Amino acid sequence: MKKIVLLSLVCVLCLSVAGFAFAQPKATQKEAIALTDKAAAYLKANGEAKAFAEFNKKDGQFTDLSKDLYVFVFDLTGKCLSHGTNPALIGRDMSTMKDSDGKFFIQEFVTVAKTKGNGWVDYNWSNPTTKKILPKSSYVLKVDNVLIGCGIYK
Repeated sequence: MKKIVLLSLVCVLCLSVAGFAFAQPKATQKEAIALTDKAAAYLKANGEAKAFAEFNKKDGQFTDLSKDLYVFVFDLTGKCLSHGTNPALIGRDMSTMKDSDGKFFIQEFVTVAKTKGNGWVDYNWSNPTTKKILPKSSYVLKVDNVLIGCGIYK
């Protein structure tokens, strides 16, 4: 009888933890657009050096890992200029990078920025919290000679 009670308590605890994990807030498209717009305004007001330094801070005002939100910046050739969660990407030409389905998503960022000025791009990317590759949609916005983006995991 004690084993059944103990097993029941363990099951309840596991379900509670699993429920908590699934109850974590997900970022919305509206939040990604708002963070991108905020970053664009910050860039215009402060210049690239100060803005990129701020965007690169993992605990800064342009990163919210509780919702897996962070800002990234690319030039219009696909070179990463700033990244809120992965500083190893900064300075790299990522124009030939493919997602897990073979999509050249950075090239699509650039195309959307150049042709539309802003828009959404769907692709697969590693979630900085879970480290799993998940479907992602990123909003990109052209600001002068760069594009600023922020994505949401679906």
